[in-house]
Amino acid sequence: MAKQDYYETLGVGKSASADELKQAYRKLAMQHHPDRNAGNKSAEQKFKELNEAYDILKDDQKRAAYDRFGHAAFEQGGAGGAGGFGFSGGFSDIFEEMFGAMGGGRRDAAGSRSGSDLRYNLEIPIEEAFKGKQTTVRVNTFAQCEPCHGKGAEPGSSPATCRTCQGHGRVRAQQGFFTIERTCPTCQGAGTVIEKPCRSCGGQGRVRREKTLSVNIPPGVEDGTRIRLSGEGEVGLYGAPAGDLYIFISIAQHAIFQRDGANIYCRVPIPFTTAALGGAIEVPTVEGSRTRVTVPAGTQSGHRFRLKGKGMTVLRSPLRGDMYVHAVVETPVNLNKRQQELLREFEKEGDEHRTNPESAGFFARVKEFFEDLRE
Repeated sequence: MAKQDYYETLGVGKSASADELKQAYRKLAMQHHPDRNAGNKSAEQKFKELNEAYDILKDDQKRAAYDRFGHAAFEQGGAGGAGGFGFSGGFSDIFEEMFGAMGGGRRDAAGSRSGSDLRYNLEIPIEEAFKGKQTTVRVNTFAQCEPCHGKGAEPGSSPATCRTCQGHGRVRAQQGFFTIERTCPTCQGAGTVIEKPCRSCGGQGRVRREKTLSVNIPPGVEDGTRIRLSGEGEVGLYGAPAGDLYIFISIAQHAIFQRDGANIYCRVPIPFTTAALGGAIEVPTVEGSRTRVTVPAGTQSGHRFRLKGKGMTVLRSPLRGDMYVHAVVETPVNLNKRQQELLREFEKEGDEHRTNPESAGFFARVKEFFEDLRE
């Protein structure tokens, strides 16, 4: 006889909350408890049905499985295939669908676990990050065994069906009301066993070797940019699909330029005379050219010149950032006698408050400070 729907057993709808389920169960359990219905076989059976229904529906995972598959989700040898459901859509797939596969590589439709993803760290100079580049990388990985074409069996022979799982790659076990499905321990999910292993790969269907791959680095990549090469990771066992290769880009430090997003910063020393009298300087740009910067008379250290559109390229955009030139006025060193005399003459002829207003103002404030302290 077909079982009654668990929700109908408890007298609630499918949208009932956890509290509503609990209240309905308590009410009916008290009504049909064997202690209150001595010798009543019908009440005893009803009490068992109530406990079974509530045990399933109070657990979120079990309830989700029941909502999808009904009673078949908890019956040993249920519908479809040997051991229930058919192994292409068994109970473990419910958890993978709801919570994601756990562990290493992904599984394909046949249940084979794909190879692992790989990571490759690639450092490039800022000039290549600006222009982009087609480059090659060498990766030590697992690749398909050529003699056996990834099957793992000696050429001329074929893998045999696994007797433990009958070729399904998974086995099931009953634990109370819950059915657990796991990878077959004999064939590791392949569904077949290698009776005559390939001599080249030892029956794994893959061998370790170095691959040379071409990588396209687009203009404007930033530090930490990740490039995915699909199917270029490790090949799985027994011909299972390969994982992916992820190229992680890092930008090397530059002797002249500093990058902040799309902007470029450059610290440029300016001769004392140029800063005082005005003039022009040439500065390099990240694209490999030079540009002229006009320096107005009286330029101080810390003054910033903005060169619009001379910064970095922006990833997947026609725009460019700006370049900022930070002036650092250089004090003359190693002066000869005549140069020293000229500077002393300049000092005597100059008006301190007019030629050096910042220093004159600062020391004036210092003088006032100490005078205040003496009062």
